[in-house]
Amino acid sequence: MSYKVRSLRVDEWPRAKALRLEALRDPVAPIAFMEAYESAAARPDSFWRDRAERSAEGATGAQQIIAEGPDGEWVGTLTVLMEEPGATDWAGLPVERLQGHLVAVYVQPGHRGIGLTEVLFDAGLEWAWAQGAEWVRLLVHEDNARALRAYRRAGFAETGVTTALGPDAGERELELAVERPDEESDR
Repeated sequence: MSYKVRSLRVDEWPRAKALRLEALRDPVAPIAFMEAYESAAARPDSFWRDRAERSAEGATGAQQIIAEGPDGEWVGTLTVLMEEPGATDWAGLPVERLQGHLVAVYVQPGHRGIGLTEVLFDAGLEWAWAQGAEWVRLLVHEDNARALRAYRRAGFAETGVTTALGPDAGERELELAVERPDEESDR
């Protein structure tokens, strides 16, 4: 695989913005992301610069990982948010231990099914473990079969926690997680 997977640099915010807007146009975007294209596109550049600063290389509270194709085009991304024990996460769920929260996973259609998603996950997990995360979790819509398959292939397992995040209380988001590999040796 001739892809480069690395952390975002602050000055790359315009490319990060473009990739996010592309992701929000994906056919599964309404169940995959908690944001609509129109609202994201209307945000000022200052929003995108600030977002990049908070999740770029060297940041400790979040990290955006990007995948570059052989020609340098950005073809995938994910972000890991660090969440502290005692807090409440953005979905309203209690945070019981230091954890990473994987969000905004996207790989362009022409680059899916080749293992790139797993490489992005590995990079995100490696970063979270380096920050001291005890586990990394994510929320996924119960009807997002493609994402569920990818997360399970990457070693994430359902925790049994569900939540309703959208306007339809009948739709559920499932929590999946992976434990820190050396968790047992740390005790």
